[in-house]
Amino acid sequence: MRFAWAKHYMPRSLYGRAALILLVPVVALQLVVSVVFIQRHFEGVTEQMTGSVALELRYLLRLTDDAPTPGEALAGAGAVAGPLAFEIALPAAPPAQDRRAFYDFSGLAMIQTLRSEIDGVVRVDLSANRQVRVWIETRHGTMAAGFDRRRVSASNPHQLLVLMVFAGVLLTLIAFVFLRNQLRPIKRLARASEAFGKGRVAPYRPSGSVEVQAAGQAFLDMRARTLRQIEQRTMMLSGVSHDMRTPLTRLRLGLGLLEDGPETKALVRDVADMERLLDEFLAFARDDSLDDPEEVDPAVLVADLAVKFARADQPVRLCGVTGEGRAVLRPLAVARALENLIGNAVRHGTACELRLAISDRDVRISVEDDGPGIPEADRDEALKPFVRLDPARNQDRGSGVGLGLAIASDIARRHGGALVLGESAAMGGLQADLVLPR
Repeated sequence: MRFAWAKHYMPRSLYGRAALILLVPVVALQLVVSVVFIQRHFEGVTEQMTGSVALELRYLLRLTDDAPTPGEALAGAGAVAGPLAFEIALPAAPPAQDRRAFYDFSGLAMIQTLRSEIDGVVRVDLSANRQVRVWIETRHGTMAAGFDRRRVSASNPHQLLVLMVFAGVLLTLIAFVFLRNQLRPIKRLARASEAFGKGRVAPYRPSGSVEVQAAGQAFLDMRARTLRQIEQRTMMLSGVSHDMRTPLTRLRLGLGLLEDGPETKALVRDVADMERLLDEFLAFARDDSLDDPEEVDPAVLVADLAVKFARADQPVRLCGVTGEGRAVLRPLAVARALENLIGNAVRHGTACELRLAISDRDVRISVEDDGPGIPEADRDEALKPFVRLDPARNQDRGSGVGLGLAIASDIARRHGGALVLGESAAMGGLQADLVLPR
């Protein structure tokens, strides 16, 4: 937990994290080698070469101090300075301070070595290109000595650094190619899983490393079992539908032969309730393969539903559409979910408003009413099948069997989305948001 703050700055994708795992050791190795090389070159080699030059400067300084006059000192030191590749001047005025570029680390080591090896060094000037000038105090005044910078610095010290950077970049690019090939099967598995979560069966074949192939095969087995269970449930419900409707039909025909009376009317209502309950149950448990996923315009889908209910003299109107675009949906299933939500809104309120918001990530369809709504503590319970919150909803206009919200929530989940219940800010009743990913 000590480094929990670092999680906010870590890449979120597997590719980014794998790239970070690759780059951190490479960069760390480059830095370590660079620091070791710089220390060895700037401190070791520079000090050694500067010490050799300091030995020659001390010899010139001794010749100068041994001469009786400044003229003889300049002549004697000058005769030796030529063969040693020095340029000397006596006397010479030193600058106010040492001069070197801020990035010249070898120059810093050179100045420190000259001052430690030669007594009387006044100033050192490294500002000239490839030229070093040193001012030293002598018995006859300040002497200036100039020499080539290459005598105290190794030639082309940047070659190793350039080679390291080039090799690091080349090896990193090669590693990225292999890394991309290793992550590609994982991304294909993620896309197939995401598609299955949205109710679509995308073609997928396991590939990649042994571990990725094992995960892919496990996903295929799970998908096959799920599809097989859905198919078996559909077949079972088809048989249940046929077997239960036959006795209900016989009951209805038998009741039609009886004399009208209070008991007969009550039994007819019970049979009608049983048929309605059976229809709602089959609609809830039916396979979501009512239609295949296709690219549709959500705005057209919602507008058609609003017109359909308006023609049936229902107080339903489309109040706003935000954004535009198309989405891959099961239009008949989405229409069924919206019909359930609108039916609940009309049943428990006096008006219903539809709103549509299309973003890059999802499609949000809001169904709002002016009814009593659902308390926040009961909203999760209301999404369960066969749950009717009678005290919270107006029953004067009829009551369902408690499957409308459950069917809508099930359709949303099979699209990879969700049904979110809340309070309508515009109408004060219930707001049901059908959120579907694009």
